[in-house]
Amino acid sequence: MPAPVVKKAALAGAAGLTGAGILAWRTQFPWIKYDFQMMQAGKRIMDSVEEANATFVVDKFEAMVDKQPKKTMLIFEDLLFSYEFVDQQANRVANLLRQQGLGEGDTVAMMVHSEPAFVWTFFGLQKLGVTAALINYNLRAKQLSFSIRAAEPKALIVGSGQDLLEAVQDVAGDLPVGLPVLLQGVTPGSGGPPGDMVDMDLLTRHVLPVRPDPSVRSGLTDQSVGAYVYTSGTTGLPKPAFINQQRLKGYTCALQIVGAGPEDVVYTVVPLYHVSGMGIGLLSLLKTGGTIVLRRKFSASNFWSDCRKYKVTIVQYIGEIFRYLLAQPEHELDSVHTVRVAIGNGLRKDIFEKVQKRFKLPMICELFGATEGVSALFNVANKPGAIGRMSPFMERLDPNPKVLVKFDYTTALPIRNRNGRCIRVKPGEPGLFLSRVPDNLVQKGDLSVYKASREANQKKLVRNVFKEGDLYFNYGDVFYVDKDYFVYFHDRIGDTFRWKGENVSTTEVANILSAPDFIDDANVYGVQVPGHDGRACMVALTLSTGERMTPERLQQMHRLCQDDLPSYARPLFLRVLTEAVMTGTFKQRKVELVQQGYDLTKVKDDLYYLDSKAKTYSPLTAEALVSFLQSKL
Repeated sequence: MPAPVVKKAALAGAAGLTGAGILAWRTQFPWIKYDFQMMQAGKRIMDSVEEANATFVVDKFEAMVDKQPKKTMLIFEDLLFSYEFVDQQANRVANLLRQQGLGEGDTVAMMVHSEPAFVWTFFGLQKLGVTAALINYNLRAKQLSFSIRAAEPKALIVGSGQDLLEAVQDVAGDLPVGLPVLLQGVTPGSGGPPGDMVDMDLLTRHVLPVRPDPSVRSGLTDQSVGAYVYTSGTTGLPKPAFINQQRLKGYTCALQIVGAGPEDVVYTVVPLYHVSGMGIGLLSLLKTGGTIVLRRKFSASNFWSDCRKYKVTIVQYIGEIFRYLLAQPEHELDSVHTVRVAIGNGLRKDIFEKVQKRFKLPMICELFGATEGVSALFNVANKPGAIGRMSPFMERLDPNPKVLVKFDYTTALPIRNRNGRCIRVKPGEPGLFLSRVPDNLVQKGDLSVYKASREANQKKLVRNVFKEGDLYFNYGDVFYVDKDYFVYFHDRIGDTFRWKGENVSTTEVANILSAPDFIDDANVYGVQVPGHDGRACMVALTLSTGERMTPERLQQMHRLCQDDLPSYARPLFLRVLTEAVMTGTFKQRKVELVQQGYDLTKVKDDLYYLDSKAKTYSPLTAEALVSFLQSKL
């Protein structure tokens, strides 16, 4: 999440306003007080970024280790890991991989749960100048094999857990021939790793924990790729987004939004393969010198007890986390904790105040950003539901302004006026969110967003927005601003929607569900579900001529979804169309389908729901719908 940039001189001048000057501004512009609040947070970030630019993240890590070697860096399952110990383990990883012939400029894919091994593996790769391709450990089948191949790795590191081992074994035949697979967490006495896989832990125990000389990464520049973080994007399969060293530096400053320091303990259940987990949670330690508490999986029943046990001061969240916490029975200790800030994204207005009231959180900082984005928004005003601010005053200070423009829902592209320029929306009107691309990121008129995907790169860019030659990044998200210029999320357009904090690619789901010979077409879209953020997956199926849906085929569809799709991408509802819904140019049309959703009063086609208990898709009735929506989706 790149830190927002504002003009330093303007900030300093505005910060110098006092007394009658401030009063006059607030009288004429009552919303200006929120801008001053934003500017204070922005100045903290800006000062931090200037300092961060001096060294690479691996050098910051080693400097922090030398400064406080015995301090606890990680807490995991009641085990404490010092900065020094993590550094030693990272050194072992680096030295082992160097023995294997890997070095600066190479890529290594790592599929590791959110546990200490992820941290020292990541930093071990950084010590060599090796790019870490952070594989989503929920991926299976084609999505997994494609993600690995797309990064063109020289090796694959697989973390502990039978689930990860089995997932990789299932796609072994689709991986590059001869790709070394290093396995962590091999159980002693289990007979060793299967096939040609290597027991990485056994090898690292025989490698010295001394630091590699910095000269092995002497060729690093700000544009060197430090990591690939995957996003489903708009073309189907997961795509590796470039995270260069400059961007990694920016992540170390993220928690300066809330003034984090060495005394802070951050609790994160957000996966470390996400920018939010890896960047805000982990890399921010390199600036604060604080401690992070990791948990392999989110547990609503243990969340607050963990916070009390480890004296947590900052928690990370996605909106669904707080919905699960609110669903827990109320407890007298709900508000007994040391948490001063909750920071994350996806906390909707309808539960914002409920969360604050029940859990007594002094501050909730809602963020908006994107893995491949060029800017970010944040709300430090405790404004329910807001994701940031876009006032005229802030826009004048921002050298890379953010705008909301009119757009076409069908094409997901901006609407142009007679002069070919984009059209700003008015307060309260939904608009497509664009952000001007900083000049230093533009090279030869292009911006590399995804590895080996020029088409996907171009879809993210909008040219000649307000004047000839300007370049903006299209987030594909629709926002609106209120009268005080707070920004609110409205919708997401295009071929991707979010569910359970993950991006779901409509194209990829459609490709998988179109595989059976009795399916002619699969039209995938997201539908809203009461009490849940984001949109759940729904599919409108067109059967091949003369075919019909049978109980056996519904079971087949269930098995296909379970085997080939991650849990968050599995359709909750199936609709069997009597005829395909197409545009005049024979493209899938989703507008009517989304509007009708699974409403039994509007849909005359057969509807089915994901019946996990029966391991099939069962007919959707009014009674079944009530029961299904009340279940844990």
